Amino acid sequence: MKNIFDTHAHYDDERFRDDLEETLTAVHQSGVSLIINCGCDISSCKSTLELCDKFSFVYGAVGIHPHEAEDAPENAIELIRELAKHKKAVAIGEIGLDYHYDFSPREIQKDIFEKQLILANELDLPVIVHDRESHQDTLDLLTKYRPKGVVHCFSGSAQMAQEIVKLGMYIGLGGAVTFKNARKPLEVAQSIPLDRLLLETDAPYMSPVPFRGKRNDSSLIPYTAEKIAEVRGESAQFIIDTATENGKRLFGI
Repeated sequence: MKNIFDTHAHYDDERFRDDLEETLTAVHQSGVSLIINCGCDISSCKSTLELCDKFSFVYGAVGIHPHEAEDAPENAIELIRELAKHKKAVAIGEIGLDYHYDFSPREIQKDIFEKQLILANELDLPVIVHDRESHQDTLDLLTKYRPKGVVHCFSGSAQMAQEIVKLGMYIGLGGAVTFKNARKPLEVAQSIPLDRLLLETDAPYMSPVPFRGKRNDSSLIPYTAEKIAEVRGESAQFIIDTATENGKRLFGI
């Protein structure tokens, strides 16, 4: 398949350290035309932008992940503001809430999430939102600030997905739709408007079946597209092409 847009990856992760250049070259040759690499803290935002400089098909998102919220520097928002001036920084992300691991206290998570939503609106940039077991608080803040953007690796209900879509946002789906227990993600894949769908990997995490447990990369998106195509009665290439156009529209690429 061709024309693949992976709207969420972490190629600056240490699991790619030994073969990063070869991996990115290979996935590009396999039909992946665009990738957004997402920062999680100030250091990974900088390494993300270095990737953007090195690879023409890689774009970046800069932000503080909820896992890193407690350790973020006091001037984190100003640092993100500066990093977002890079010509290939197309979003504020990965930002949001994670009540599964709770690596940072929830009030600190909510505070820095809210500040980054405000920043994104000021800069007229979309957001890439992480929401794990924090659906109501995430929805409340998105409803309050109404940013452009996507809830990535969407794990909520089909009903919540419709609420996100009503806000004008997109739904990011990845390898989870191929898992055996994927009832909710497949309901979401089947029910959301096709013009609100984005495809992603979260590489090196969340590999689709039959690669679950192995390192993920953008070349595996067709497995996700095939599963979504199956429940929607479309071809996988049609799903890929539509999601790519959606991603280009959202991120202004």
